[in-house]
Amino acid sequence: MDSALASDTPYLRESVRTAVKILIVGHFAVGKTTYVGTLSEIRPLRTEERMTQAGASVDDLAGIKDKTTTTVAMDFGRLTLSDDLVLYLFGAPGQQRFTRLWDDLARGALGALILVDTARLQESFAVMDIVEKQGLPYAVAVNHFEGSPRFPEAEVREALDLAASTPLVSCDARDRVSSTEALISLVDHLLTLDGEQP
Repeated sequence: MDSALASDTPYLRESVRTAVKILIVGHFAVGKTTYVGTLSEIRPLRTEERMTQAGASVDDLAGIKDKTTTTVAMDFGRLTLSDDLVLYLFGAPGQQRFTRLWDDLARGALGALILVDTARLQESFAVMDIVEKQGLPYAVAVNHFEGSPRFPEAEVREALDLAASTPLVSCDARDRVSSTEALISLVDHLLTLDGEQP
């Protein structure tokens, strides 16, 4: 993938003819903001706010260390894949109270990358339900956190009840290479689905 660093390309190249919208989704505190920031070639737009005591009853911080902010609308980043193709990455907030925003964020999206944490897999089901109700094809990326349990791919696939055709990969949202590989798995999946349509 040929992309420039944030400081090199603040504006879209004139040669770009195709823009693709991709959602980056997952449950609360799974690493969506970090993921978008890692891949974006521009300074990402973030709508993060400090967490307050008022949100303590709805934002479960059990098992989450050092989280002090939360996304309240979306994250936005851009990744240029070639002279004429650019990906727009939209990170959706993970809490249930923000799911109404997903209708707008999903409009026009080609697919979604769902980030999951093996320590909190059960929290992924609500997110997967929303993505499926939107009719979006998706890939799943296990974002490995320090101290999170590691399981064989077959066990994670079974626990999430994934179809055999749904890509399942591992990544570290802080690492550009593994985050790129996760995104490639989604794009490959979308291309395969596109090739299957009459």
